[in-house]
Amino acid sequence: MVEFKHIICPTDLSESSRPALTYAAAFTVWYGAKLSILHVVPTFDAIQVPPGALGESVQVVYPSTREDVVAEMRRQSEAMGAAAVGPYLVAEAGDPVDTIVDQALTIPSDLIVMGTHGRSGFNRLLSGSVTEQILHRAPCPVLTVPPLVQAAPGDVTFKRIVCAMDFSPASLQALGFALDLGRQANGKVTVLHSIEWLADEEPRVHAHFNVAEYRTYLIDDAKKRLDLLVAGEERTWCEIENVVTVGRAYREILKAAAARKADLIVMGAQGRGGLGLALAGSATHQVVRSAECPVLTVRGAEVATGA
Repeated sequence: MVEFKHIICPTDLSESSRPALTYAAAFTVWYGAKLSILHVVPTFDAIQVPPGALGESVQVVYPSTREDVVAEMRRQSEAMGAAAVGPYLVAEAGDPVDTIVDQALTIPSDLIVMGTHGRSGFNRLLSGSVTEQILHRAPCPVLTVPPLVQAAPGDVTFKRIVCAMDFSPASLQALGFALDLGRQANGKVTVLHSIEWLADEEPRVHAHFNVAEYRTYLIDDAKKRLDLLVAGEERTWCEIENVVTVGRAYREILKAAAARKADLIVMGAQGRGGLGLALAGSATHQVVRSAECPVLTVRGAEVATGA
């Protein structure tokens, strides 16, 4: 059963990062967990700015103090309903990615909740961003929350879940999370497998086998594998829907989530090739970037302990 004992919510204190606080607080209440809210700055020390070409004197810039940062974190947590759970407010200096990962390991954290877009703008979830690097390096599951998601404090439930399945270790781990979350909300889990090979138009030259027939075989085989995966599950606790589609995986996942008005997408961070988020443009990267609902990204057990 899914159980979160300590949740960490990194924030850059931007407007778009605030919805993640709401979700982090809701998870904290639901699981009786502890919550740490973390903000990372380059430094708290005074910075000397060298003189310019015209011979100006050296200037000293004083960044915000740790106390100022903590005070702003407290204001935001109160505004988003997170103050009621008594969060630990942590302000640290250093590299954001390294600090977040170190904190998650030190606590240790069972879940990281963070926004997908920060101060650099709505469409800036690019290769090398903090969010993408956390997804790649996190020692625990990561819940990413888009900036436009609205949820009332304490009212976060996942009634409609789409779980992407490519039969990799990470996606099998993700299925366990999806089913447990679905049961706890008495909801519905759609387990989706997308066949990408032979997904485009028919070949222009004569093929040495029947393309349509083989595509049908792949679909039927995938359906059987999905049925076997959930055959032992207690369907009275939540409804389970198995779906096999043909097309680019991330497009099919986003399409299924939109059609079902999903509250949550659950997927593995590493695919069948094992590269996962090491490649910009991976299915996970694309889904996290474009999803209109939160995305829970889960790493395979052997990857999470060995990375």
